[in-house]
Amino acid sequence: MAETTGSGTTAGASAPQPRKSSWKYIGPGIVVAATGVGAGDLVATLIAGSNFGYTLLWAAVIGCVVKISLAEAAGRWHLSTGRTLFDGWASLGRWTTWFFVVYVVIWGYVYGAAAMSSSGLPLQALFPDVMELKWWAILTGLVGLVFVWFNKYAVFEKVMTVLVGIMFVVTVYLAIRVTPNLGHAFAGLLPVLPDEKDSILNTLGLIGGVGGTITLAAYGYWVNAKGWTNTGWMKVMRLDNRVAYITTGVFVVAMLFVGAELLHSANVAIASGDKGLVQLSGILEKEYGTATAKLFLIGFFATSFTSLIGVWHGVSLMFADFVERYRKQRAGADSASLSGEEVASGAREKSVPFRAYLLWLTFPPMILLFQGQPFRLIIIYGVLGAAFMPFLALTLVWLLNSSRTPREWRNGWLSNGMLTIAGLLFLVLCIKQISDQDWGSFF
Repeated sequence: MAETTGSGTTAGASAPQPRKSSWKYIGPGIVVAATGVGAGDLVATLIAGSNFGYTLLWAAVIGCVVKISLAEAAGRWHLSTGRTLFDGWASLGRWTTWFFVVYVVIWGYVYGAAAMSSSGLPLQALFPDVMELKWWAILTGLVGLVFVWFNKYAVFEKVMTVLVGIMFVVTVYLAIRVTPNLGHAFAGLLPVLPDEKDSILNTLGLIGGVGGTITLAAYGYWVNAKGWTNTGWMKVMRLDNRVAYITTGVFVVAMLFVGAELLHSANVAIASGDKGLVQLSGILEKEYGTATAKLFLIGFFATSFTSLIGVWHGVSLMFADFVERYRKQRAGADSASLSGEEVASGAREKSVPFRAYLLWLTFPPMILLFQGQPFRLIIIYGVLGAAFMPFLALTLVWLLNSSRTPREWRNGWLSNGMLTIAGLLFLVLCIKQISDQDWGSFF
């Protein structure tokens, strides 16, 4: 979203020929949309629709616009500098490395269990007499591990595209099936707050919860993995990113329609978390029949499983990048910088660190499926997760306004405005998340 013209170059490289933005190139955007929209996002939007009807439709749309600016900034850094995002973070000081390491270790451990459980829930609902939820969860984790382990980005992207197609068909079908009141829906595009306690914080939470956390940082890595490594791909990347969040917007708006029409009008409440979607399948079965309920559960599985394999792939790429930089520094290399070309080569996806983090996401979290989630660890997980988005937004502002970025690709006023708004939004949500934790019991 930088206000730039021309096709700037990365240092020491000849000017690449600009490529026309074309639909045939898109792919990383589909991946980031699929990964970013998990079952939790759908439930949050459903609950917003059930509680407030169409009132917060505008907030869901703004959430997509905010995430467009973040993903575009991450992709622009990778293409304009030829360096990876972790390399940029490392240039800001050692504190960024420590934050990243603690984050990916603790977050990965807890998220692994949550992702497997979320993917297992719809399978258990579809096949209730086969096995318990924890075994379905373990099965999805193992399938995700094997799939990412043995396939490079090209195959990964194709499978994600198919699963996104399933998500799209299911959510749009449900939105049409509940017969939305389009007049009320258009009125919901006006920025009005619900007349409820904590309405501002609830609204900010909906804006911030649309479409991904660390997956936004992974977008630049998927851009490189696609083979886009210089500014000649900038127009393509921007089209791809817009497609990502238009797709996300369709998912979110469709589920808000379902919440507004099916739940709000009948004054029906569902549980927060993934189990709320299982409840919704029961409501759909009563209202529209078994076929619609089963179709919804298939879409629920596609939503959860794309988030699982997306994180298994994207965050493992980031972890491998971190380890490679550390290895270069320990070896005393003259330059420990990390390039997008290295990611594009596919070597990262076969590296030991990549596969080690895959194993970390899969096997240790299985302990939590049997023993439950340790209280203190969950608090730390929540705080780190809340802190990541302001960290991402504000470090991107720093990187893209400094000499680390070629002048023609630095932020303009629009990008700076959007990233600053995003950073402040997520900082408020981070403070709320920290204040809401049960610190008395923690100590």
